[in-house]
Amino acid sequence: MTENLSENDLILQRRAKLDALRKKGIAYPNTFRRDSLSGDLRNQYKEASKEELEEKSIQVTVAGRIMLQRIMGKASFITIQDMEGQIQAYIRSNDLPEGQYEDFKTWDLGDIIGVSGQLFLTKTGELTVHADSIEMLTKSLRPLPEKHSGLVDTEQRYRKRYLDLITNPDSLDIFKKRSQIVSSIRDFFIKNNYLEVETPMMHSVLGGAAAKPFTTHHNALDMDLYLRIAPELYLKRLVVGGLEKVFEINRNFRNEGLSTKHNPEFTMLEYYSAYADFNDQMAFIEDLFKALTEQVLGSSKIDQNGVSYDFSQPFKKISLKDAVSEKLSVDSSSLEERNFLLEIGKKYKLDNLDNLSDGKILFELFEELVEDDLIQPTFITGYPKDVSPLSRSSDVNILEVDRFELFIGGKEIANGFSELNDPDDQAERFRMQVDQKTAGDEEAMEYDSDYIEALEYGLPPCAGVGIGIDRLVMLLTGAQSIRDVLLFPQMKPKN
Repeated sequence: MTENLSENDLILQRRAKLDALRKKGIAYPNTFRRDSLSGDLRNQYKEASKEELEEKSIQVTVAGRIMLQRIMGKASFITIQDMEGQIQAYIRSNDLPEGQYEDFKTWDLGDIIGVSGQLFLTKTGELTVHADSIEMLTKSLRPLPEKHSGLVDTEQRYRKRYLDLITNPDSLDIFKKRSQIVSSIRDFFIKNNYLEVETPMMHSVLGGAAAKPFTTHHNALDMDLYLRIAPELYLKRLVVGGLEKVFEINRNFRNEGLSTKHNPEFTMLEYYSAYADFNDQMAFIEDLFKALTEQVLGSSKIDQNGVSYDFSQPFKKISLKDAVSEKLSVDSSSLEERNFLLEIGKKYKLDNLDNLSDGKILFELFEELVEDDLIQPTFITGYPKDVSPLSRSSDVNILEVDRFELFIGGKEIANGFSELNDPDDQAERFRMQVDQKTAGDEEAMEYDSDYIEALEYGLPPCAGVGIGIDRLVMLLTGAQSIRDVLLFPQMKPKN
């Protein structure tokens, strides 16, 4: 019984079968061409009766991986899997060239084969290909996971995503939806007159966000470069140049820890529009989410992980200070007093308190106390200026900026603001960031003199937003970990 054989024994058996194919000169052919996919066939003939299929004599050619076998004496059923799903094939000795059925009975689960034949419905109503020709296309040398029900070990699913996709339909569905989400986002922006662009992935000056970078070295120029933490400063240079509505969907890199919400390499949508402010962008995001959910999921009302969301309704808006004061059950004016902030910071064990500004303490309290509880779509506004070095100052409160972050399901999904286009103000903010870096803040930005020069030519009033694609896919698919929506998440080496 093959069930009692070790994996090495099974591999040896399969290699022996491959050797036999090599001797016949038929190993790994590349002349077979299919004309049909399983999903298309199911959709096209889902209403057809047994008699209609017999009358039409529909001939099809399909190909895929053997996932199930019911081998019998002179006739067998197999299920093959292609990019759209699975379809059954009926293999009968009398319908094949002499000797081919005996060869077929030696084929294994996981082998990739081609089948040509006529469509029919079985007694149980399953659409099936009655084969008149079969061909081995790729011999699988390793057995699929036990019982072909998918990888159970979560870490193995991430490390061997190819096996996960073969054996776990739910995982495959997540990545199909991810592709649909990105395509729908791209269509939405193009319809709204945005231009898609690409900006550098390697930067000579660290900027665009507060994060630890990855550093690399360019040999020919003999200079260190950073893998980008954000494309922001390059995209705004393009707005200076007259590309007034731009967007980019691409990778960012941040040298930070791994968690269910974080991967050091992640995908961002970032976009900018001239002659708009952060309020315009909040309204635009609401339109985006409504269109996205309706197009990808079929409805703006969705249920994920026991929570119902209605993206057709206006999102909640609340200031960061009010959100923290509500959580602490204190008057928001008390959060303007440093001694009170220090007292609360000590209570919640914030690090390095004495070196933090008031705004930074308030921001860290928000992250510690509030973020995880923001389940329904919520825009947090009124961010402190000292944690928002690229945002335009508020006309109402000089200590705050015109910025928002969108939270859904306890996760930050988007970050946007009216852009700072005053070159002198921006230069001063950069100098403050340099001081913070000198004081030991590894996430502080550097002084970007070229960007200041660009601003001196004139950046029109504008607003921009960054949206984390990976977290967005988590939200819309119900995935619990960012690793579930990344084809190849970063993993700690096994040894």
